[in-house]
Amino acid sequence: VRIKGLSADSDVGLIAASVPLESVQDRMDIRKAVFEGNILKVIEKVNDLNPEILDSRPQLYFMLQQQRLIELIRQGPDKLAECLGFARRELAPRAATNEKFLEEMEKVMALLAFPEPAKSAVGYLLSFEQRQKVVDALNTAILTSQCQSKDPRLLFLLKKMVFLQGQLKDQMKVDFPSISDLKSAKLDFSSPAEDKKSGRSSSSSESRDEKVASS
Repeated sequence: VRIKGLSADSDVGLIAASVPLESVQDRMDIRKAVFEGNILKVIEKVNDLNPEILDSRPQLYFMLQQQRLIELIRQGPDKLAECLGFARRELAPRAATNEKFLEEMEKVMALLAFPEPAKSAVGYLLSFEQRQKVVDALNTAILTSQCQSKDPRLLFLLKKMVFLQGQLKDQMKVDFPSISDLKSAKLDFSSPAEDKKSGRSSSSSESRDEKVASS
């Protein structure tokens, strides 16, 4: 929907930055799967959205495979053989050609050396923050692939409102209460017309005072 009087170019950026509800739901489902420790489901959902997201981001794919190993380790020492087999199949081949991947893999494998991994020096890998880190990386990749803004929805709406305010005032010469400061988000009820009128009244008053003083 376009406001009458605004140019065709004025809403291009607004349309491009809108977020479809289905995209929000997809990302919520992916977040839920990450915090449930179901990384295989996460990979499937991301590939359903767009296979190129992981194909074009080897670092993100390695992070997900690394998280799969972390979730296996979380299940306890009974999974030791499965952990070693998974690391050998999925992580080692990629780590062999990438120093950063090798460093990350070694940190995860270090969890296996402790009877209580969560209390070890690398115990942070089993924390809530680690899962949130994965969610953030996925969220950024998905939004980037859809050419959408990473700003929170409320901030996007505020920016959109300020943009439209400017268009209405500049192109249609309309005066109305508006928000100029996004941080406070307070309405400014003054208008240019009132400011000019106030300025004229002040000038007239000062002029009268000067005449009285001179007489």
